[in-house]
Amino acid sequence: MIEIKNLTKRFGAATVLDGVDLEIPTGDCMVVLGRSGSGKSVLLKNVIGLVRPDGGSIRVDGIEVAQLSYAGLADLRRRFGMLFQMAALFDSMTVGENVGLALREHTTKSESEIEAICEEKLTRVGLPGIQQKRPADLSGGMRKRVGLARAIAMNPDYILYDEPTTGLDPITAEQINLLIRDLQKGLKITSVVVTHDMRSAYAVGDRLCLLHEGRIRFVGTPGDIRTTSDPLVRQFIQGDAAGPLTSSIETAGGGGKT
Repeated sequence: MIEIKNLTKRFGAATVLDGVDLEIPTGDCMVVLGRSGSGKSVLLKNVIGLVRPDGGSIRVDGIEVAQLSYAGLADLRRRFGMLFQMAALFDSMTVGENVGLALREHTTKSESEIEAICEEKLTRVGLPGIQQKRPADLSGGMRKRVGLARAIAMNPDYILYDEPTTGLDPITAEQINLLIRDLQKGLKITSVVVTHDMRSAYAVGDRLCLLHEGRIRFVGTPGDIRTTSDPLVRQFIQGDAAGPLTSSIETAGGGGKT
């Protein structure tokens, strides 16, 4: 379980997280919703210790993340896989080298063992036999799948997804949604998905939460969020231009910094 209590994080004068409370049970997929700039990605970085909180607590299976040494953080991070927003593959490496990177850096497995694991993980995401290709040879959806294969290469307990469907057409995005769900159920992985794509949120989430002004405004099932009477949450899920989430300047001017 991931337990977050009264988490605060500031960057200079800006308070990004202002008392976040959230529990993510083992085996669940939690979707973190929120507008651009609301602190969703900062929350993920706090969970794996890439940034240190200014207050509050983050526990992963009872371990206080902020109190870990550098070596302790390295051990914790091996339990996590990460799918980055644009896959973040290394262009200078082949697909096989990308997927096997952590195995080569952090295990003593032989090259033949690593190659076998890479083939297994690529097959798991529907891309067998492409180890020798380069990221530049792949479509956006294929790069996301390779990123997923790399994320599960170390058999993690947790996977963090940062905007997994960004930049994909609707059909490819739905294929990624199905893959996220399949990996969670088939590998019994706990998942945290950061997104503002409501179609994706409904497809993959066991529970959804909305991050607003540094705090969790809503937590519930997809059914709960569809029927909520909270006007702020309803504006977000319906994508309305006018409402409590948007200022009068944004609504009148057709935009504004978010």
